Amino acid sequence: MKPRESSEVAAAKNHQVQWAQVIVLAILYVTPVFFALRIDQVTDTDVWWHLRSGEWVFLHRAVPQTEPFSSIGAGQPWVAYSWLFELTIFLLFKKLGLLGIVLYTSTMVLATTIAVHRVIRRLNSDFTITAAMTLLAIYCMGRILTPRSWLFSILLFALELGILVDVRQSGKNRNLLWLPLIFVVWANVHVEFADGLLILGIALAEALIAARWRSVQTRFRPAWMAGIFLASVMATLVNPYGWRIYKAGFDQATQMGVLNPIIEFSAISFRNLDDWCLLFLALASVALLTRSRKLQLFEVVLIAVSIFFSFHAQRDIWMLAIAGSAVIASQTSGTSSNPLCLKTPALVLSGVLALFCLVITLRIKQENNADLQVKLTRDLPVAAVDAIRQQGWRGPLYNDFNWGGFLIWWLRMPVSMDGRTNVYGNERIMRSYATWSGYPGWDSDADLVRANLILAPVGAPLTQLLDLQPCLQTAYHDNLAVIFVPRSASAENSSVAISRFCAARQAASH
Repeated sequence: MKPRESSEVAAAKNHQVQWAQVIVLAILYVTPVFFALRIDQVTDTDVWWHLRSGEWVFLHRAVPQTEPFSSIGAGQPWVAYSWLFELTIFLLFKKLGLLGIVLYTSTMVLATTIAVHRVIRRLNSDFTITAAMTLLAIYCMGRILTPRSWLFSILLFALELGILVDVRQSGKNRNLLWLPLIFVVWANVHVEFADGLLILGIALAEALIAARWRSVQTRFRPAWMAGIFLASVMATLVNPYGWRIYKAGFDQATQMGVLNPIIEFSAISFRNLDDWCLLFLALASVALLTRSRKLQLFEVVLIAVSIFFSFHAQRDIWMLAIAGSAVIASQTSGTSSNPLCLKTPALVLSGVLALFCLVITLRIKQENNADLQVKLTRDLPVAAVDAIRQQGWRGPLYNDFNWGGFLIWWLRMPVSMDGRTNVYGNERIMRSYATWSGYPGWDSDADLVRANLILAPVGAPLTQLLDLQPCLQTAYHDNLAVIFVPRSASAENSSVAISRFCAARQAASH
């Protein structure tokens, strides 16, 4: 009787452990969503031009071929490389209002956390280690958990890496057939599908090298990898722009002039804890790979590429966060007494519970369109836009980089600048940055000189300079924005002095 009793006790204990793990994983999956909800999702200015682009696609049942939203690039060729993301978030906004933006980010973060955990648990069986590394990976990319198209790149990269890890462990190369399907979606939601092709290329290179040198071992079959790589490249061409999607990606990747003024393109500054956690992932993964007795070519190149991209631009920190956590998990031995006991149905249950917790959280926080509108009005120039509509002021409009995307949606007037760096180019972006900073020569900026309406942030150096110009008058002012419009000709001529800026405006008018 004792052996039977002991087996029943062990089974009951294992059942309790499984339920505990289900609950812990549900909490783990939903926790990163709290990180995202701490950021005011609706005040991300770039999401608004994406919404307008999605609306354009919805109304025209096609993708734009020329630029439709600015006074600078109007009529020029333009590739809306995130058109499917833009259509998706517009439909969410159309159905749910501002809450749709929050729901998009929350759902994507939840799905990404589950996908990252799946990669890590394939590489390490210790329940605690896999949970900790997953949480660390998501924490490191907390600043980019915003309603952008790059959330699709993060999720699809994690799915791709998970497939490659599965094949390297099981040798079931047929699982690679999922990759072309992933790239069909990826090429239509975000231009960084090229990063995914690069990782797939690393796996192909490992397979080819392993076929010639025994020191490199892998379960990737060269013929399979070559075929899947070719099929994935062809899959990326299944988009409305065809091969031009590659040119758009290349143009953006080589647009070096925007790196310093735009935070998401700048290097990490090591001013926050998550920066140092990311550095830890880089150093720890390199140290563990160096200690390994066998050459792990895929892991070594993966980490090298991830470090380069992530340290190069903050928008790409997700690559090192995921790859570094995965490599550390693969090189770390946990304890056999603390395994992940759950099978696929139980893991699905954890995801469902996490989704339920997310809904309850949104209810408790009382996230609703009215409160989100208050946040929007508090942080962005909603009142100034309302004043422009009421007064009927017309352009040409001159605005700064940060508010451009917001104005594309809310003001419905051609803007002079916004976050679409591929539309304006390095020279014009840097020119706008110098003008708004009040650098010498600001008064000769052609876009500013010809403007009939200027919407300026209160604290911008240019705002203080424009306030001194006799040819302009302050038509509106609040704690966020100032609106300048031309002063009447008689009032301007009665001024004691005409500045270079006003003289340039006069010359332009003639």
